[in-house]
Amino acid sequence: MPREIITFQCSECKNRNYTSTKNKKTTTGRLEMKKFCPYCRKHHAHRETK
Repeated sequence: MPREIITFQCSECKNRNYTSTKNKKTTTGRLEMKKFCPYCRKHHAHRETK
């Protein structure tokens, strides 16, 4: 399967909050999204982790 489950980690508090899927063949780099962190209670950048 080309799609894999990835986890997003908050750049401020380092908690892993969100999961998603991505196509490994077309998107080789790490994703970064601005999402709401329930622990910080603010919007921060969330980066893809291993």
